[in-house]
Amino acid sequence: MLNATLSELSAALSAGRISSLELTGAFLARIASLNGELNAFVTIDPERALLAARQADARRARGEAQPLTGIPLAHKDIFCTRDLRTTCGSKMLADYVSPYDAHVVERFAAAGIVLLGKCNMDEFAMGSSNETSFFGPVKNPWDKRLVPGGSSGGSAVAVAARLTPAATGTDTGGSIRQPAALTGICGLKPTYGVVSRYGMIAFASSLDQGGPMAKSAEDLALMMNVMAGFDVRDSTSLERAAEDYGRDLGVSLKGLRIGLPKEYAADGIEPGVRRAVEDAVRWYEAQGAKTVEVGLPNSRLAVPVYYVLAPAEASSNLSRFDGVRYGHRARDAEDLADLYSRSRAEGFGAEVKRRILIGTYVLSHGYYDAYYLQAQKLRRLIAGDFAEAYKHCDVIMGPTTPGTAFALGAKIDDPLQMYLNDIFTIPAPLAGLPAMSIPCGFDDKGLPVGLQLMGDYFSEARLLGLAHRYQQATDWHLRVPKEAPL
Repeated sequence: MLNATLSELSAALSAGRISSLELTGAFLARIASLNGELNAFVTIDPERALLAARQADARRARGEAQPLTGIPLAHKDIFCTRDLRTTCGSKMLADYVSPYDAHVVERFAAAGIVLLGKCNMDEFAMGSSNETSFFGPVKNPWDKRLVPGGSSGGSAVAVAARLTPAATGTDTGGSIRQPAALTGICGLKPTYGVVSRYGMIAFASSLDQGGPMAKSAEDLALMMNVMAGFDVRDSTSLERAAEDYGRDLGVSLKGLRIGLPKEYAADGIEPGVRRAVEDAVRWYEAQGAKTVEVGLPNSRLAVPVYYVLAPAEASSNLSRFDGVRYGHRARDAEDLADLYSRSRAEGFGAEVKRRILIGTYVLSHGYYDAYYLQAQKLRRLIAGDFAEAYKHCDVIMGPTTPGTAFALGAKIDDPLQMYLNDIFTIPAPLAGLPAMSIPCGFDDKGLPVGLQLMGDYFSEARLLGLAHRYQQATDWHLRVPKEAPL
């Protein structure tokens, strides 16, 4: 059962072949066995999980179950959970216990899931390797000497190593899709505003978006049916009619127009990644799809635009952590200014400080027009490129990342090289578009490769359908990491 999909687990629970209590116990035992090496979880609460499992079994016995009732799940530690520690991977919030649940947490709780615990992450979601966490780096289960990607690396590893059937993540510049690609799982960043940000600790408010991470596209659809929905508490939440994200799982591929950006043909993509992605595209062509060349000329500016806008928003959002109201507080401060500076100096890690400083600089007098305002204009040009491309294609495909997982410590001291790892994932959140990553093979080192699918606004169901059709013919998404055997 540890390798089963959400739909398979739901069917097993409904048929009485296994109870939620038994299933939860099995995953808790696996976490106890492997988490010490992988460091995927920051907080685990067995008693709370087993109580929820008993309640889920009782709910099924009464005939009140929903599809995910009784299935264990983990949340990225950026989602506030009532009466359970929410750290955001930072010393600043190492002991913070939220008095309320995030909207996403509420939705899953109402659906009857069993919360196993909270997953490790890059501090305040700032990172591409899950090495910036105050609680230590997360290890990739395909090779524990390698990074799993970030910032949702803990969630990705928990799913890849079969510590949980599925997990939530957040994507600001690729933080769901990039770790999904590097660990061989599936991850979806929905259209901005489809999933409420209420209770999700903010990094860059105009970019942050919660999304699902699981073994298959079908599982992502089941999770989206729970996560998506209007929330009056989030001013950026979109008021739309409810939809079934699994409605297009049987979509026809005949006549599908696949856009291949000419900019993605440039040097810098590892040969193993290029080969796996090209093989996946050829499979779609064999099913009746057609490829067309499209242009995303401003995509080359996406990384510099992102690293102006995201730090600017972060510098504003993180100003609330001042040592006064909640979070880490420095001892024996001489005055208020000393309290602020020492609390932040002690509470924030190096990457968070770097981005706060960048953000404060680009928003300062004399630089706002030259940097922040220009970046906003370029953001609109990037979104315009996508709008033009979707006049000629139905989906854009390409690599999720230019390479596979790299060694722990290899890029942590070179921020520019680390940032360039997100070159293919950053454009979609800048435009607010949905995008997902699915496994499409392995490179010569035996490491998983991710195929990225990007669609027009609100095309999540179609993207999930296209991915599901591919997964019906391949088993890349069901491969188990060699260092986490079942």
